[in-house]
Amino acid sequence: MTARIIATARIFPATRAMLERAGSVIQPTDDEPWDSATLRDALAEAEAMMAFMTDRVDAELLRAAPKLRILACALKGADNIDMEACRARGIAVSIVPDLLTSPTAELAIGLAIGLARHIRAGDAAVRADFRGWRPKFYGLGLDGAKVTILGLGRLGRAIAARLMPFGCQLRGVDPVNEAPGVERMPLEEALQGAELVIAALPLTVETRNLVGRSAIACLPTGALLVNIGRGSTVDEIAVAEALQDGQLAGYAADVFGMEDWALRDRPRVIPQALLDHPRTLFTPHLGSATLAARQAIEAEAASNILAGLGVSIMSASSVPT
Repeated sequence: MTARIIATARIFPATRAMLERAGSVIQPTDDEPWDSATLRDALAEAEAMMAFMTDRVDAELLRAAPKLRILACALKGADNIDMEACRARGIAVSIVPDLLTSPTAELAIGLAIGLARHIRAGDAAVRADFRGWRPKFYGLGLDGAKVTILGLGRLGRAIAARLMPFGCQLRGVDPVNEAPGVERMPLEEALQGAELVIAALPLTVETRNLVGRSAIACLPTGALLVNIGRGSTVDEIAVAEALQDGQLAGYAADVFGMEDWALRDRPRVIPQALLDHPRTLFTPHLGSATLAARQAIEAEAASNILAGLGVSIMSASSVPT
């Protein structure tokens, strides 16, 4: 078989070798995504595409891919994919729903501890002129802390499970899902008294900017906020304002509104006020960035492509088209 397959991000050699069982593989040569013209050129003859976080697949892009049959997302969700456009073209779409959960939950705990215990400021102090312990950088311990988790899907439940050994008092906000040991409440009630809030939300019409001015106003002064789900579920401007006036004592995030490619009106940059504030802690979308997880994610996406091309039949997690 000599199918033409494109991967829109640089992939592991083992993933490429899997895909080459079906045909030729084209991918970027460095860590930067292709520009629009290069992507369209690559798609012109492509029968299968492995998509990543930097992609926005809509009807306009699909017009540049007349032969595309399979779209395998190396992603947990498909909010940057126009599913209706794919259905109209008969393009099969697959996701990887489970493999990102554990490493992302792990990072959520790391960000929470890093923010609560002043890790960024402490590191800077050691590098500047450290002369030994001083009575400063007192923060929040997770032992017994009142924590509210927004979203109790796979990720929210995994975060809750990792917080339980700390003895946290756990509340959750989710209209559908539940989690063992988590008291489910309406949003405003769950935010009242919370010392730490972790947003683990998918991006939907209902969740966009869910954590905005009114939600933040429900929090006690000095609360901490961590966003590990999707950037645009948090109103970043409102967060910056709350940090400035002291309503929030800190904000940590692995995701940002400027990454939500599906939103045509998304911001193009992270607000400078967030970047400048000393009580912020950021990572560059590292949720699934463990070597083992990324290799497994690519392998499952590659298996979905091979199965779709009829080269092999392996387990695939597909979004119905």
